[in-house]
Amino acid sequence: MKLVKLIANLGYGSRKDVAWMFREGRITDVDGEVLYADDKVEHACIRLDGEPLDPPPGLALMMHKPLGVTCSRKDPGRVVYDLLPPRYRVRDPALSTVGRLDRDTSGLLLFTDDGALLHRIISPKAEVTKVYEATLAEDLRGDEAALFASGTLLLESETTPLAPAALEVLGPRHARLTVTEGRYHQVRRMFAATGNRVETLERVAIGTLGLDGLAPGAWRALDADDVARIFSATSV
Repeated sequence: MKLVKLIANLGYGSRKDVAWMFREGRITDVDGEVLYADDKVEHACIRLDGEPLDPPPGLALMMHKPLGVTCSRKDPGRVVYDLLPPRYRVRDPALSTVGRLDRDTSGLLLFTDDGALLHRIISPKAEVTKVYEATLAEDLRGDEAALFASGTLLLESETTPLAPAALEVLGPRHARLTVTEGRYHQVRRMFAATGNRVETLERVAIGTLGLDGLAPGAWRALDADDVARIFSATSV
């Protein structure tokens, strides 16, 4: 791929904009030597204004999504893309969220521009585990763990029972729930089926990939080991 197209596709500007960057000498190699649009250079060796380029296509990243932010590109309020550099919104191929967290749920959110990876993560056949911590409006009854593990729980307005899920009681009104599905508002609806209500909800892990101290609103790119952890299942 020509350098102008490569850099434009990363969202740094139109091809015309990037062509001007070359003319102005803003694009160099690691040694500070000015590059030209027809040069052949490894992605990792290119610098724009002295800074490395963003990762190439095949990017996967994780974010600690804060409360009050929507997993959408267009919304009247704040969206998750507002927490990334503006150019990430216009990358080609597009950077998409891997599933969603609702506005009132915080925690681990994944993004990728790799369609095959996205579908591999969200495919029901993959049974990727998602771990949530919830605080509840009422004390747990005591039978929730058995019910959730039974594989017989039927959510309102659905005809297929949920796959077995693992509940760990952390306190009278505090629980950790591990699921392998991603149905609409699933965790909230599961507790609603027991007559309880979720007051706060955070996704703390996908597979064995956790937040690892990432602050709310912060994000980082994933490496191959991180991606492997997504498919390293926690017990259910």
